[in-house]
Amino acid sequence: MTATVANAVVLGASKQGGTGWAIAEALRGRCGHLTVGARRREGIEKLAGAIDATALPCDVTSETQVEAFAEAAVQAGGGPIDTAILVAGEGVRGQIEDIPVAELQRAIDLNFMGPVYFVRHMTRRMREGGSIVLMSSIAATNPWPGYFSYGSAKAALQALVKYAALEYAGRGIRVNAVVPGPIDTPTASATLSNPNLRKAVFREIPLGRTATTHEVAEAVMWFATGAPWITGECVHVDGGMHLRRPPYPDELQAAMRQNIAGSTGEGSS
Repeated sequence: MTATVANAVVLGASKQGGTGWAIAEALRGRCGHLTVGARRREGIEKLAGAIDATALPCDVTSETQVEAFAEAAVQAGGGPIDTAILVAGEGVRGQIEDIPVAELQRAIDLNFMGPVYFVRHMTRRMREGGSIVLMSSIAATNPWPGYFSYGSAKAALQALVKYAALEYAGRGIRVNAVVPGPIDTPTASATLSNPNLRKAVFREIPLGRTATTHEVAEAVMWFATGAPWITGECVHVDGGMHLRRPPYPDELQAAMRQNIAGSTGEGSS
């Protein structure tokens, strides 16, 4: 193996079959040393054992933990960080009218403050010419009813990408984001086994299917280890869903009810 970069980091890679896991697998083949992190130790230790990486627990919502994680990655990799990828995040639901303040704060902490901490502490330990890759969401640009807190936080993340690209350009550090649509993870596959749900989701994807984790990982790799003259960009990897919209919750609920009615024989003569 010829390494593309010497020392790399992926934070948010604890679920086997998930996007972070696929990104770590893809990146491991292109770097000399890889550190993987997540809140739960069990998943990252399994991943690290499978790909010969270093596993370090880290909660992205804690700046002290992110700082310690970054420093430990430098020590484990034997030098400055070349590329750092943040996958951690969560789609918090709730309406403006009645979302509990704690849930609103959680959405902001996970999807905006965490990325701020990540950019701050990774770049402090990054070589000149390094790369930061974040993960956004279609909810940042295409309103998704019930996900205003998540979409607002991701919109702030996309503004962060642009500001960080400018602030760190003097050191040649590129900052970009990938904006995936629905991804074919084990959890999503179980949900989309419902034909009515699958139809409702695929209707909003011009290319007519979900992305594989490998396809999202390859887009991340392009930013992380290639694309030397691109910074401040947020690229959709969603089969064209951003040209339409995410399926609305009431549509998905109707699809679920239709499936239940069909399975119980309701409405049949």
